[in-house]
Amino acid sequence: MIIKPSILSILIPALCLTACIQDDIIFDTVEETVRITARVDTLAVGDTYQFEARFTNNIGEEENRTMEWHSTNSEILSINESGEAMGLKKGQVSVVASVNVDNIKLVSDTVRVTVDEETVENSDNEKGGSIQTTSSYVLEGTFKMSLTGGEVVIEFEEDYKASRSLPGLYLYLTNNPNSTANALEIGKVQVFEGTHTYTISGIGLDDYTHLLYFCKPFRVKVGDGEIE
Repeated sequence: MIIKPSILSILIPALCLTACIQDDIIFDTVEETVRITARVDTLAVGDTYQFEARFTNNIGEEENRTMEWHSTNSEILSINESGEAMGLKKGQVSVVASVNVDNIKLVSDTVRVTVDEETVENSDNEKGGSIQTTSSYVLEGTFKMSLTGGEVVIEFEEDYKASRSLPGLYLYLTNNPNSTANALEIGKVQVFEGTHTYTISGIGLDDYTHLLYFCKPFRVKVGDGEIE
């Protein structure tokens, strides 16, 4: 039987894609998020602090939106419309940053702040999570992220495993685990088992929500891991 070239041109890419991933169709939208990225654990009475937050839309892209700031007890801590807070008297409050998305829903983030005698910067300089496959290939393991000397360090533990059969496997940092659009490419995966480390300059610990593994030649997702 002779297969026409026009049919081959359809079958070959389809077969290659199946060999790479064998996965279902992935939708590339995510929930909008607000994340408070500059914060303090403790604010001294009489001191001021500039809180900062960022909003990402339903494709994981950062947008400049009007941020609304709120203190759950304005007698303990006041905060103005630009996010500048002042400690007024000792106690504990929550600081809330929110965005009204097209008058449809309110998206927010909340941090707990103590007002006391001394100002103490945020001590949360470590996050972590675990990666999992979204394909028929092996991809698993735990990781932690820390801020060291102004650089973000991603450390994978001994339980990390990735299939060597994956062609062109790349690792990204992203706010949308379904797409590499607006993602930061860390590089091609060179280690497929055990501990290893990536060091990234020019980003903060709260800039991204997920690690993303992508079969770059075929532009197909292989796995991900939420940064918590």
